[in-house]
Amino acid sequence: MPAVSSDRMGEEAPPATSLYVDGCPGCAIERRKAANKGIPYKELFFVAVTTVASALPISSLFPFLYYMIEDLHVAKKEQDIGLYAGFLGASYFVGRFLASLFWGVVADRIGRKPIIIFSVFSVVIFNTLFGLSMKYWMAITMRLLLGALNGMLAPIKAYSIEICRPEHHALGLSIVSTAWGLGLVVGPSIGGYLARPAQQYPNMFSEKSIFGRFPYLLPCLCISLFAAVVLVSCIWLPETLHKHKNIDNEIEMSSDSRNPQTEEEHGDKSLYKNWPLMSSIIAYCVFTLHDTAYSEILSLWTISDRKYGGLSFSSKEVGQLLAVAGAGLIVYQIFIYRPVHKFLGCVNSCRASSALTIPILAAYPFMTHLYGYRLGLALYSAAIVKDYCPNWHFASAEPCCATESKRRC
Repeated sequence: MPAVSSDRMGEEAPPATSLYVDGCPGCAIERRKAANKGIPYKELFFVAVTTVASALPISSLFPFLYYMIEDLHVAKKEQDIGLYAGFLGASYFVGRFLASLFWGVVADRIGRKPIIIFSVFSVVIFNTLFGLSMKYWMAITMRLLLGALNGMLAPIKAYSIEICRPEHHALGLSIVSTAWGLGLVVGPSIGGYLARPAQQYPNMFSEKSIFGRFPYLLPCLCISLFAAVVLVSCIWLPETLHKHKNIDNEIEMSSDSRNPQTEEEHGDKSLYKNWPLMSSIIAYCVFTLHDTAYSEILSLWTISDRKYGGLSFSSKEVGQLLAVAGAGLIVYQIFIYRPVHKFLGCVNSCRASSALTIPILAAYPFMTHLYGYRLGLALYSAAIVKDYCPNWHFASAEPCCATESKRRC
């Protein structure tokens, strides 16, 4: 078998050829995509389950975060619980902030598959250790390491595109977004219904059992077991990164490859000078900060006693609220977002969602005066609509950014 094989189109086709290097996993994927024009369902399924495994630990602690700080006895007064809960909730994202660029560089050098496998493995280990935390410093350390060592979000998006033909790129990204949203729905449900099982289900769990001694181990263990199953399934993930021994063997793709002349022409331009791209990134950072702060503050506010301006919810009720809001987001993403985005466009979608967020957030403090079904109707409606708003931001940012990147970069 020759080292390089070539596939030529008909005589009427353009003279461009596609060269594939034997032994290169990226070229093997390109050859497979050229031979099979269908949707890679198996690969996209693996993308979905690995994304869910990565997303589950992020919000699973919000329903029981208040009680965990209370049980760790780190807050001297009940009013200080929110302060320590904020540090614990932020530790995961601090770790991601410090290590995300590093994992992106590593994924471009050694491959997507090793980073995905290592990220899922880190979920198995450090999420379990977080459930075993008996000291505040241990809980913060485990969440920090969980965020720093879970560098899968960027590589999995690149992976979902690389396994698909150009006409299926949008489907690949939507699979990642939907699976991520599913993880953010199921995570709070697991945390809310399984945390403190000895208190919630005294007939099934005793105070002397391991789940009575470690009241937050059960939800973390369930997530870790799911991640362990996903880790085994990662064996069947194909690598997509091109690994060539020298530049003469670089793959030349016809329609979906980068143009070398374009790269040489614009190679001296820095991405930091591409204002449409940088503005999209800045907006994404601001909206992500807002959404994460909202999720954590909402859980702390609903659990707090009414004498402190809260709603005196249980962890189960908080998990149910976050899960219903997330489920509404998935319904919106599947059925409503596309016509709204088509009608308003990228920029107007962001503006509309930003404007809508203001009155919704301003209405939350007044809900403490409501009780019964009035409180449920107002709270669930506000939470569902509020969850739509960041989805407008996030879904609108990627197409705009991608379009400008193709045009200017």
